[in-house]
Amino acid sequence: MKLLITRIVLALRHFQQWLVAQVMFGFLNVLKLFPADGAIRFADRMTRRLGQRTRRHKLMLLNLRNAFPEKSQAEIEEIALASWGNMGRLAAEYVFLDQLFDYDPANAEPGRVEVSGIPIFLDLRDNPRPFIVFTGHTANFELLPVAGAAFGLHVTVLFRPPNNPYVAKKVFDFRSARMGKLVPSHAGSSFALARQLEAGQGVGVLVDQKFGKGLKGTFFGRDVKTNPLLPKLVRQFDCEVYPARCIRLPGNRYRLEIEPRLEMPRDAKGNLDLPAAAQLLNDKVESWVREYPEQWLWYHDRWQIKQTLSS
Repeated sequence: MKLLITRIVLALRHFQQWLVAQVMFGFLNVLKLFPADGAIRFADRMTRRLGQRTRRHKLMLLNLRNAFPEKSQAEIEEIALASWGNMGRLAAEYVFLDQLFDYDPANAEPGRVEVSGIPIFLDLRDNPRPFIVFTGHTANFELLPVAGAAFGLHVTVLFRPPNNPYVAKKVFDFRSARMGKLVPSHAGSSFALARQLEAGQGVGVLVDQKFGKGLKGTFFGRDVKTNPLLPKLVRQFDCEVYPARCIRLPGNRYRLEIEPRLEMPRDAKGNLDLPAAAQLLNDKVESWVREYPEQWLWYHDRWQIKQTLSS
């Protein structure tokens, strides 16, 4: 009897996941029928209205109040709504990603995408060596590996698949066709990235996700734990590290930036200081978020404070 109940529960869960995926795919397919600008603006407006009605909105507001105690409640609410809009835009932009990346260095007139740090792109491409590019969940971070591929710089990207297996497969197929080699985040992903670095190639990682067993540090002055993967890879391969980010500009335009190489902190013996390295990553992402707070995903439980909401 228990086995039968378990099978029924699993079947219902799979059906629910399938149904959610079909609704999501259906919505995105409808967006394809419209011009990119109108569809992206519609997704922005829709998620602003829907997002504030979800349970995640309460977490978002708490995160923002903790991060910006100097801001008024009205400012916090404005950033929160804009962050929901950013999420809607990110979803809609999947549909039009092939159209959005129109950067052409030979074109004197700027298109939707402008790129900063081109000499760094070209140096990494023309002088192969192991390196890591890191970013955060800012604006449309998915455009960064697309830009790398456009410059002939193919980076192996670590990504966390969505929990919904139907959505995960669709997203993986879409990303792999445009972003090069992908490594799903799981127990063996560090070995896959290590093999790429050992072969003298580059990898890309997101560094602003919570990690229960990570290195202790701070983010916006509050305690967090940061994934030690990047610092450990640097310690093992002595590879170069570059920050990169996407910035949303007015008129559905984007700026993609790759910044100069970061000097990773070392102790008195010259060994990589893992906690200090992790804090350096946090500080860099924090500086980006402070500049454009509405372009970060504040609904993430980066500070692991869900228990505060339930108390």
